[in-house]
Amino acid sequence: MSTKFVLNETAYFGKGSREELAGEIKKRGFKKVFLVSDKDLVEAGVTSKIEDILKNAEIPYELYSEIKPNPTIENVTQGVEACKKSKADVIVAVGGGSSIDTAKGISIVMTNPDKADIKSLNGASNTVNRGMPLIALPTTAGTAAEVTINYVITDEEREIKMVCVDPNDIPILAIIDSDLMATMPKSLAAATGMDALTHAIEGYITKAHNDMSDMFHMKAIEMIFMYLPAAVNDKDAHAIEMMGIAQYIAGMGFSNVGLGIVHSMAHQLGAVYDTPHGIANAILLPTVMRFNGEVSWERFREILMHIGREDAAYLSKQDIINTFVWKITELSKAVGITQTAKDYGLKEEDFDMLADKAMQDPCKPGNPRDVNKEDFIELFRKAM
Repeated sequence: MSTKFVLNETAYFGKGSREELAGEIKKRGFKKVFLVSDKDLVEAGVTSKIEDILKNAEIPYELYSEIKPNPTIENVTQGVEACKKSKADVIVAVGGGSSIDTAKGISIVMTNPDKADIKSLNGASNTVNRGMPLIALPTTAGTAAEVTINYVITDEEREIKMVCVDPNDIPILAIIDSDLMATMPKSLAAATGMDALTHAIEGYITKAHNDMSDMFHMKAIEMIFMYLPAAVNDKDAHAIEMMGIAQYIAGMGFSNVGLGIVHSMAHQLGAVYDTPHGIANAILLPTVMRFNGEVSWERFREILMHIGREDAAYLSKQDIINTFVWKITELSKAVGITQTAKDYGLKEEDFDMLADKAMQDPCKPGNPRDVNKEDFIELFRKAM
């Protein structure tokens, strides 16, 4: 049986690596850039770091920044129209998952006009053509959108997050420059870091995991436990750079094997209450891992032994589960995330609706433990 693994073409890492952008654009023969970023990054002067590079290299560009933190169908639709008018031949996305996911949607529709409704992009790949060339420069250390085949767009009308899984959207070039990530406020650094941890853990225990993905996910888990507190609390330059690499490594893995029901549930909190995705994952991860521990506890043992708990080799099943959940909770507390789902608007009267939506989420089939609607309702209750 064969195992397929999809990665992007080229990536640069390291402080100041954004300086490679102009040379790559010219080498590839592109003439005009459609620059996608969000207003907060524009106002904070982060996007200008890329604009300066383009100006100095005399590369023309047009900026599109009409993007919500949980990007919507409207954001993508308006972006497509702006991209067409710009006459650009390459998209450069600067930002977190919001900007890069929006750019992916724009990229796909530009070359697959039959998907202009955006809604038809939901789920597994159903496009024919490779997206418009896309270069991604992440400013957060979490989503790994610059290396994955996934992007998430909110359908506000139906209150659902569409998880689009399409190899045609993967960026041709990723530039992971820790200078861009160093500008994150503490709360965002914490949330995106816990998002990366969720990717790595869910990817490690998902039904489709394999030797290749295990290698990426375990390394990412080790690095996140080692570097996230210093990256968030101390703004340590080396730790920030290592978190940029860790989240990228996690993305290389989960993009190929999928995730689980932490994401199935987090997507609903984001769609219904506009909960930031990383926060939703951080809140839900301990509860769901206790649930999944019934079938994944031996995988938990392996993780614990790699993050400094050598005694896990001798612990019982229940002790393994308890210790693993405790380690996750302590890391979350260490970076200042102590909220519950209730703090973001979760209400008991919504449990049934949220569970129905979670049952339809594309991440659900990958969960190591089978789950039904009643399970989801109970998990949402525990997350309160």
